[in-house]
Amino acid sequence: MGDVALASAAAQDLVHAFPGRTIDLNTLAPWDALYRDDPRFGQVYAFQLRRRGQQFREGLRWLKQMAAARYDLVVDLQTTDRSRVMIAALGLLGRPIPYRLGNKPAFPYNIAPPSTSAPRHALDIMRDTLRAGGITAVADRPVLFPSADARLRAQRLCAGAELRPGRFAVFLPGCQAAGYLKRWGAQRYAALAALLVSQAHVERVVLLGGPDERDECAAIASAGDHIVDLCGQTALLEVTAICQAARVVVGNDTGTGHLAAAGTTPVVVVCGPTDPRRVKPAGPHVHAIQAQLPCINCYRKQCAHHSCMRVITAQAVLERIVSVL
Repeated sequence: MGDVALASAAAQDLVHAFPGRTIDLNTLAPWDALYRDDPRFGQVYAFQLRRRGQQFREGLRWLKQMAAARYDLVVDLQTTDRSRVMIAALGLLGRPIPYRLGNKPAFPYNIAPPSTSAPRHALDIMRDTLRAGGITAVADRPVLFPSADARLRAQRLCAGAELRPGRFAVFLPGCQAAGYLKRWGAQRYAALAALLVSQAHVERVVLLGGPDERDECAAIASAGDHIVDLCGQTALLEVTAICQAARVVVGNDTGTGHLAAAGTTPVVVVCGPTDPRRVKPAGPHVHAIQAQLPCINCYRKQCAHHSCMRVITAQAVLERIVSVL
């Protein structure tokens, strides 16, 4: 989800580069929900290429639709083995796309930036890809378009929880279950919530997340009535709308952080096993906090001590929030 949200910045640059042209989007379900009401795209195509038993059928569907459209340019912001094979297959069908822009020199791309091994943010990779094609890349954060219904539902959720604009904080305390080492921890989030209410002009704290994060949010919410648990109650772009009304957003390295970054509300991300140079949501209003330990950025899935998160105290995050505000 994070990469799909970041791609909205590249989409903004493409629209400016090709005014009045038809630009279509290809992505995987369910992330097409981020773009269903986006005025920049003519069509939004969603494919089930990861669902077992459907890859072949969905691949054929993609080939037929892309061949029929006769595109002039394809911009592949992921450049995976799967997308490379699919784009090359169009040529074998006799319907090659003349200009094929990928994020690294490889077949079947005829436009690509030079290869590099240095750690880079996903948005920087996307920008370099566009620039290789002579496209000016200046968008520095996600650009998303919540529908009127999404904004209205977000307003109703805030009103029902008695959240006043600019007087509440949003926590994004979870991540997918397999990446649990990226979680700062319920106890520390609960402690931070108390500090924000007592010292940072915050009246309430809102918890947002998806199905994998319900238990984490429930544990934090049990710390007091000043915490509102809306986990599982929001659609994707409702997260963006709620975060836009908040005083500050605090989260782990998780996809919803990129949705929060689409607004202007300050965002503080607690990083440990993942490198903030690569994973931090994009934008000048986004800040990372990370312990200075030898084992940071290990990207491990299991750890016996989890020191990179345990040594970051609620007080340290509060101080970072205050400096940002």
